[in-house]
Amino acid sequence: MAWSAAQYTKFEDERTRPARDLLAQVTELPDGPAFDLGCGPGNSTELILNRFRDNPLTGIDSDEDMLSAARTRLPELRFEKADLASWVPPAESALFFANAVFQPEHIVLFERLILALAPGGTLAVQMPDNLDEPTHVLMEETAEESAFASAFAGRAARRKSLPSPANYVERLTAKDVRIDVWHTVYYHQLANANAIVEWVKGTGLRPYLDALPAARRAGYLAAYADKIRKAYPTMKDGRVLLRFPRLFIVATRNR
Repeated sequence: MAWSAAQYTKFEDERTRPARDLLAQVTELPDGPAFDLGCGPGNSTELILNRFRDNPLTGIDSDEDMLSAARTRLPELRFEKADLASWVPPAESALFFANAVFQPEHIVLFERLILALAPGGTLAVQMPDNLDEPTHVLMEETAEESAFASAFAGRAARRKSLPSPANYVERLTAKDVRIDVWHTVYYHQLANANAIVEWVKGTGLRPYLDALPAARRAGYLAAYADKIRKAYPTMKDGRVLLRFPRLFIVATRNR
């Protein structure tokens, strides 16, 4: 699935806020390299660079468009193309930072990352937990309409829900870490309902659009946008509130 850096950065300030909140909970790092996993266009990488200048920093992403944007933004840094599912984390690393990149079925990968941390090193993760929000429920409802259902037959576009917080705590504390897990719900003030559609076009809506023939995508978007306008009523000033729950995990390896 191809991502669009330009589409993603339309809402860069809103998308970067969770990264700032996550980084604020990372304590001082030991010596060793730091990695921004799923670095995207480099917005979170820049935060890490400014906070931990003594740790060599590398951005990792699987998408060429995102990597190109990141290299333009931060030409002094190293960015590598890799699939995180098969990427081998270097031993004695100081930080693995992952803002909105991991999907469900990733706990085994978290365990592998923790084992590659230096004593005192940190795995810091933020993941969208919004599958039950209207934005994502309505994607599925639109896909089930008769005009589009045939394109999704036998194809799973909806991602799986996150495991429970207890699952993370039980699995990761067994790896000799101190762990903190919490939820934050953001209320993003967007210009109108169409802005919500533009937001998810860069992320959650991509698998649905990619599954459709090009000639049917405009129809799907129109039907979806109509549902979004009904689900997100305008406030008195014409804007809408996008409710966005996110799950945070900070696991620091014991010294």
